[in-house]
Amino acid sequence: MSQIRIRDAATFLGVSDDTVRRWIEQGLLEGEKDESGRTVVDGLAVAHLARSSAVIPVDPSEIGRSARNRFVGVVTEVIVDTVMAQVELQCGPHRVVSLMSSEAVRELGLEPGSVAIAVVKATTVIIETPGGKA
Repeated sequence: MSQIRIRDAATFLGVSDDTVRRWIEQGLLEGEKDESGRTVVDGLAVAHLARSSAVIPVDPSEIGRSARNRFVGVVTEVIVDTVMAQVELQCGPHRVVSLMSSEAVRELGLEPGSVAIAVVKATTVIIETPGGKA
């Protein structure tokens, strides 16, 4: 069982430490003491709670597609040169950056403040773990 400290669970769930403590008191999460005497929660329980309580903006395009990784957000920056452009979106707590042609930026009407959807379909997704765990 992977154990997560209250502070880290709060970060992953997007709530305060006090909220996680209340959830433990209410029985929504089960807390226990680690070998150092700190309260920890089960990592799997945090994962399930994060998934069930996630607020995912509705995809306004209503288009069916095979890519499962869609991030609805607001364009925060567009940097355009002659041929290429960099478009940055803020999708909830996630910053997504896309490189595309300047022509595509103009055709899509992308500008700061506009709503856009980042669709990610990749054969390579790199997963890292904290503390060099292998």
